[in-house]
Amino acid sequence: MAWFALYLLSLLWATAGTSTQSQSSCSVPSAQEPLVNGIQVLMENSVTSSAYPNPSILIAMNLAGAYNLMAQKLLTYQLMSSDTNDLTIGQLGLTIMALTSSCRDPGDKVSILQRQMANWAPSSPNAEASAFYGPSLAILALCQKNSEATLPIAVRFAKTLLANSSPFSVDTGAMATLALTCMYNKIPVGSEEGYRALFGQVLKAIVENISMKIKDNGIIGDIYSTGLAMQALSVTPQPPKKEWDCKKTMDMILDEIKQGKFHNPMSIAQILPSLKGKTYLDVPQVTCSPDYEVQPTLLSQPGPGPTSASNITVIYTINNQLRGVELLFNKTINVSVKSGSVLLVVLEEAQRKNPMFKFETTMTSWGLVVSSINNITENVNHKTYWQFLSGITPLNEGVADYIPFNHEHITANFTQY
Repeated sequence: MAWFALYLLSLLWATAGTSTQSQSSCSVPSAQEPLVNGIQVLMENSVTSSAYPNPSILIAMNLAGAYNLMAQKLLTYQLMSSDTNDLTIGQLGLTIMALTSSCRDPGDKVSILQRQMANWAPSSPNAEASAFYGPSLAILALCQKNSEATLPIAVRFAKTLLANSSPFSVDTGAMATLALTCMYNKIPVGSEEGYRALFGQVLKAIVENISMKIKDNGIIGDIYSTGLAMQALSVTPQPPKKEWDCKKTMDMILDEIKQGKFHNPMSIAQILPSLKGKTYLDVPQVTCSPDYEVQPTLLSQPGPGPTSASNITVIYTINNQLRGVELLFNKTINVSVKSGSVLLVVLEEAQRKNPMFKFETTMTSWGLVVSSINNITENVNHKTYWQFLSGITPLNEGVADYIPFNHEHITANFTQY
């Protein structure tokens, strides 16, 4: 799943949290721990008073053990004061888990989410699989607060999953696995045994689907979906037929970190719990530490070399061929920028040279997202968005992170999902 697809999902654990995998066989080697500490610090340093208050970051900080306690407190207060009217059910579920992980009472947010989920139904019998990501987060959060009250909602959700024929993404499957594993582990005494069988049946199907996305190198789906998938595969009571080599996955992720693939705060928040041997099922067990700051051991990085003053040329195309949209266009421009510039700089230069390349951005938990180009704006109801590609390959990073190479052809394509 491409980077933008993960952003879309963001819109829309009791044996609690004990892993079925041996932590000794799937843990970060001590020599690599400074590497993990480094990306954690990078993630924590993204928390500022003006930044998007991201509950996923607070959950990751608390599961891993926060270093920057000021950032931890700031983010906690921001989420405590968040307006539930502005949140989707998935965002509200994440916010409840984030506050729980900070040992804070979510207040009426739980009852509000309970009411919203009591009325939830998919938009159609075969709704897009991504439509189940937010409800999965909601059920996980409610399960951790009151599994008995959540049982009817979770049963209806599980039956809906069974009836849905749309293929699940790794992210959606992993989150549904975490939610239903929580319910499976917390079925109230005296409840029908059939509920456990139902959850087990759905879990088996979903986990089998996730296991089919395990690549030979250990990556599950793509590098950005692997973190959630690791959590799901480590806690599921229904392990897949295909054996998962957790160590291979861990080694590959560490290699990707060395290559600088994890620098977006949200991508770090997704992978960090697994690197620390934790899952979202561990949220209720977090012990809030005293007010002191721990200084991590960081991996010493070589200082940056002298920067090149040379320019590169990027071929940039904007394309809209969707029917039903009045303004159809396909326009290409050559843009010269400094070598090492991020894609956002390319877009800004194109806009400066030609007003047709005018664009707007929206700040999300995944960073800046281009929401409009040439006055054509994404629309959730129409399932449209601007997808960026290198050649014919969707980019796995956002415009503020991706660094184009010389003579690369970048296309912004107005797309339906």
